[in-house]
Amino acid sequence: MSEETARRGIDPRGPRFTAGITSVLLLVAIFLSLTGPAEPPTFGWFAYQPLSGSVFAPSGDFAFVAGYDNFWARATTPAFLMLLLIALLFLWGVISPRTSPWSILYRKVVQPRLRPPAELEDPRPPRFAQGVGLFVVGLGLVLHLLGVPAALTVAGSLAFVAAFLNAAFGVCLGCMMYLLLQRWGLVGRAHPAI
Repeated sequence: MSEETARRGIDPRGPRFTAGITSVLLLVAIFLSLTGPAEPPTFGWFAYQPLSGSVFAPSGDFAFVAGYDNFWARATTPAFLMLLLIALLFLWGVISPRTSPWSILYRKVVQPRLRPPAELEDPRPPRFAQGVGLFVVGLGLVLHLLGVPAALTVAGSLAFVAAFLNAAFGVCLGCMMYLLLQRWGLVGRAHPAI
């Protein structure tokens, strides 16, 4: 992000647009985590791999995730892959928010059809919020791979609540966390008046 962009600020409707799309993707991931296959995949390369004796989780009656006592079987569930995609989009939003797909879509398609915003906002809190989303979803992915039951569902649900609040009501929980940490002096200096 350039210094000029930081000084100017961003259109506050952009992060809300991004949160709306993210909410829909998270709903799909939650649905997949709740309705995913009860058995490991039986197609392609996976059909020929042994599914017991995994190093990552006990097998048999003590398997943590029903039907998935193998690390690779857990890593290829549709819910895992969907949340992995969402995590990568969060990462993109942290590293380069102006080039993320939803940001470009907003700037090229949606923003030209809207009136200019009444005021601009500091771009750092929404970027921090993307990092919080990445942390929550990433933690769910890691815990799922380790065999923690419902890790994907819980992480996806927490991220969905935050994204939905932002999209529907303009309440950005990650932004509030950033401002609180800023007040305590733990992150960035106060942003100059926009």
